[in-house]
Amino acid sequence: MDKKELLETVGALAEQVNKAQIDELEVETEELRVRISKRLPPPPIPQIQPIPAISATPSYPAADIKTQSGVNTAEEGKTVSGKIIKSPIVGTFYAAAAPGKPPFVSVGSKVKKGGVVCIVESMKLMNEINSEYDGIVAEVYVNDGQLVEYDQPLFRLD
Repeated sequence: MDKKELLETVGALAEQVNKAQIDELEVETEELRVRISKRLPPPPIPQIQPIPAISATPSYPAADIKTQSGVNTAEEGKTVSGKIIKSPIVGTFYAAAAPGKPPFVSVGSKVKKGGVVCIVESMKLMNEINSEYDGIVAEVYVNDGQLVEYDQPLFRLD
């Protein structure tokens, strides 16, 4: 192989390396050993999109807890008497132990202090929520499967 043929062969190999977008090529024969290498540019860095702001406005009807014996409902502008059972954690509210089972309590149910009134699922854990008071359920503020916030009213007892 003369010098001209050698340069043509190396040039053709270099062209193939560029087309194939590979970093390195090595060819070896009895007479010749050729190694072509190059550095590829780093891959592009993905653009991170900003996360839109999330409203912190609570979505439950009873807001502005005044005392344990009354709730000031912002939309009605009046104070409701009774004892409020609030969610101690953020999670998903479940009224019953399992789908198709009767709810732990409903309007008119008699509740004893320490009795289970619902379940709030948080981080794949089912947390039984116990009543802090004795009384009769006068209102249920949330629906089954609804997301609840920390300290959100769940029930009102008379």
